[in-house]
Amino acid sequence: MRSIFYLFIFIILVSSCSEKNKTFLTSEVTLLPKPTTLTLGEESFAFKEGYSVSIESDEQKSAANYLINLIKNTTGFQLELKEEGKALITFSKVEGLEAEGYQLDITPKQIVIKASDAAGYFYGVQSIQQLLSKEVSTETNKEKWLVPSVVIEDAPRFKWRAYMLDESRYFHGETFVKQMLDQMALLKMNVFHWHLIDDAGWRIEIKKYPLLTEVGSKRADSEIETWKSGKTSGVPHSGFYTQEQIKDIVAYAAERNITVVPEFEMPGHSSAAIASYTWLGTAGKDIDVPIKFGRLYDNYDVTKPEVIQFIKDVLTEMFALFPSEVIHIGGDEVGYKVWEESASVQKYMKENGIKTPADLQIDFTNKISQFMEQNGRRMMGWNEIMGVNIHKGFEEKKDDKAAETELAKNVVVHFWKGNLALAQDAAKKGYGIVNSLHSNTYLDYSYKGISLKKAYNFNPIPEGLEEKYHKNIYGLGCQMWSEWTPTNPDVERQTFPRIAAYAEVGWTQLENKDYESFKVALKKIQKHWDSLNINYFKDYEKVEAEIEAARKKKAE
Repeated sequence: MRSIFYLFIFIILVSSCSEKNKTFLTSEVTLLPKPTTLTLGEESFAFKEGYSVSIESDEQKSAANYLINLIKNTTGFQLELKEEGKALITFSKVEGLEAEGYQLDITPKQIVIKASDAAGYFYGVQSIQQLLSKEVSTETNKEKWLVPSVVIEDAPRFKWRAYMLDESRYFHGETFVKQMLDQMALLKMNVFHWHLIDDAGWRIEIKKYPLLTEVGSKRADSEIETWKSGKTSGVPHSGFYTQEQIKDIVAYAAERNITVVPEFEMPGHSSAAIASYTWLGTAGKDIDVPIKFGRLYDNYDVTKPEVIQFIKDVLTEMFALFPSEVIHIGGDEVGYKVWEESASVQKYMKENGIKTPADLQIDFTNKISQFMEQNGRRMMGWNEIMGVNIHKGFEEKKDDKAAETELAKNVVVHFWKGNLALAQDAAKKGYGIVNSLHSNTYLDYSYKGISLKKAYNFNPIPEGLEEKYHKNIYGLGCQMWSEWTPTNPDVERQTFPRIAAYAEVGWTQLENKDYESFKVALKKIQKHWDSLNINYFKDYEKVEAEIEAARKKKAE
């Protein structure tokens, strides 16, 4: 009788154990970017059909709906949203957390996502997405969708964590852009810098100036392989976004806590616009949208009132499409020769006491900045807008004297080239800085030029900058210039996996960063990219080994 009793107890224990969910190993629990703190508990939480999600306010609703859709699309389970009462998954307001920060408390019995703003709730959900995994029973073949028991406290290091996509050179399309936004969100990146206007194509519909897309969005051919190769594809290229498509993409980004910052290049890199409306240019010559990439001859004639009005008209339509506080105006690589050779421009400069073309550019930039400010916006531009020549070999720039005119103080300076002392100087003067030093953040560069490790080790705060000015360094951007990446798989190869390194640069505190643990977390993200057929570069470790071998050989 006693043996039967013990057998009964044993069966109960086995049954009880089989109902317990998996206990995750520390090596199995990774997040990218790495959180501030993560404490692993025992067992796990299992999602099931009909579980409820509760919210306390409308601020939490977007993240809650995102979680419900995520679980539905991943597991097939339908969760129920409750706006009051208890639930197994709860969103809870906690005052005092940093902007975009969150606390995540997962036990086998419940999930609690705490934050003080909508972004924090959303990033808590993104961490759940990365932690979610499937377990299949070897006995019953039934699936379980689990997240480990963890306590996470997390917040970003920088407020500006950007990815830039250049669509002027090649138009990549709405589906691709949304895929990029999804991957940015998963990696907790929050700014999509959209380079829509340049010499090679005008990609945004402007109602008042229809020729910008009827003419400016098309070119007859494209230079291929590399700069001045002398080779072309022999294939026309075209494409642009309607205003309705842009509204849809901006809304899609906003749901993912991503701000879309458009770039409208001025006063240089303006050939596509001048090809559409000759009177915009300084040279007064009819041109086609260029086939070759690089800097080109003409600029907007910023001394003409009708050109200034054109720029304001375009910006006004852009303000209606893009709610972002910041609008990027480029401002880089402006060749001054065409201004120097224009009698009307020289006359204007003399009458207005403008000494150099660099001063003319800053005078124009400040006027546009003032117009933006009057419309509740803030200008951003590449660091040439400060009036310092950062280039060597620009034959049209007769000297290296800096402009005397001071750039408006409300402008965000996007640092990409030049001595780091320039970035330090700008920060000390009170300018907001986004650091995108080309030698460390340009995704069109090869993996030998910028390895995954080099990308990971980039620090947006310039070395030697006093701590009291660190607040003026808003963060970083990584730039996908597309001259030599005509297809979407080409862009994917250059972007992934380095975008993950930049995501951790932007989010994770320096003392928490570790390249080896990053690579472990990256392996899990790569499986996600595999499921989406993203063409990420797989030989990054081989390239790094080659770089290290070359370094050692040189040192011998």
